Amino acid sequence: MALRGNLRDFTITQLLNLINLASKTGTLVVDGASEQAYISFREGKLAYARIGKEDGNLASLLYKANKITTNQYRAIADRAGQMTDKELGLLLINAGYVTQEDILLNLQGYFTDMVRKLFTWVEGIFRFENEMLPPDDRINIKLDLENIIIEGSHRFRDLEKLQDEVPNLDMALKFTERPLTNVNLSLDEWKVVKFVDPKNTMRQIAETNMLTETEIRRIVYGLLQAGLVELARPADRLVRQYQKMFPTQDKVEQKSLLNKLIGRIRTM
Repeated sequence: MALRGNLRDFTITQLLNLINLASKTGTLVVDGASEQAYISFREGKLAYARIGKEDGNLASLLYKANKITTNQYRAIADRAGQMTDKELGLLLINAGYVTQEDILLNLQGYFTDMVRKLFTWVEGIFRFENEMLPPDDRINIKLDLENIIIEGSHRFRDLEKLQDEVPNLDMALKFTERPLTNVNLSLDEWKVVKFVDPKNTMRQIAETNMLTETEIRRIVYGLLQAGLVELARPADRLVRQYQKMFPTQDKVEQKSLLNKLIGRIRTM
């Protein structure tokens, strides 16, 4: 089975389903807009996952999960040296720091989160490398894909709904005439709200805050549902539209009309 193509034609969920049904062993490599992902499988089951520069080393995962203390983590970092995750895992189990179940559950959660992140990718080139096996120096898992595929299908339907509700990211936002005052906003929502202005398109707001298209759509959809903002035509597009309608070619008069127009836009 040769798997190679574009995420515009195949979703991550469809790819996972093919790998699962064919019981494939190898690595799915996805070149996204700014990151590269490696998702490895053994006989159709998830074995390993990495996106971009996220290392996901065992000591860091266990520390973030509060399975080891700060002092234990520092001691491990000092003593580990060139030790592989497999060797480190055995050392931690023998020392009584963690159990084998702790290690496997945290790795399963981390690798699954990496795949979840891929569900939001709508742009990218993928290929399946049969000869690229999961890395030997990392602990591999063996996780069935069925539940992940079902979750991916639900997320894809949610994404389609978001695209229907917020189809054009080149539109701008403006505050409603009577915005609600008791809305509790998340940190990401505040990042978007502070740029709400007809002169800023949603695409520009997303790029400024390093948000994906899915993330900006989800945030804007929530703000629309809360009655805080509404979609608006970008200010510069309005200027160009009115400029074509000016009945005069006099530059001074055009400038006066433009200033009046800009003032009107700012009050929208």
